[in-house]
Amino acid sequence: SQGIVGEQMTWAFIVIGMLMAVAFILVQVRSPMLVSVGMYLPIETSFAIFAGGLFKGLLERAAEREKWDKEPRERAENAGTLLASGLIAGEAIIGILFAALAFADVELLQVSANPSYLPSLVCLGLVGGVLALVPRRLVRHGA
Repeated sequence: SQGIVGEQMTWAFIVIGMLMAVAFILVQVRSPMLVSVGMYLPIETSFAIFAGGLFKGLLERAAEREKWDKEPRERAENAGTLLASGLIAGEAIIGILFAALAFADVELLQVSANPSYLPSLVCLGLVGGVLALVPRRLVRHGA
């Protein structure tokens, strides 16, 4: 807003962005908004979107391989969306809890003073497994 009010807007970048959006739509990119967001957010922020897309891709591949009808596909997608929403809400609650503890000057264990990526990859794999397997089980058992 300051660029518009202060008349310092770089309109060339806006026009380029608009043209890129039209190009993404014309070449039928599945999620043009995600591609656009991934272009300006740092990798630490956008990697979760990428990982979620991988897990959804695995589920879609399983649906094609097992020849699911429309209703089971929708049920699996809804279950995956609910699981992912719950993870997002849980992360927000934990973030608020940590902020409250930091505000209260509560000392926490320093488990991440010298982090290793292996436990993170294991946790990511477990989360991905839950996001891919739970919807499949719901479809198989007709829940």
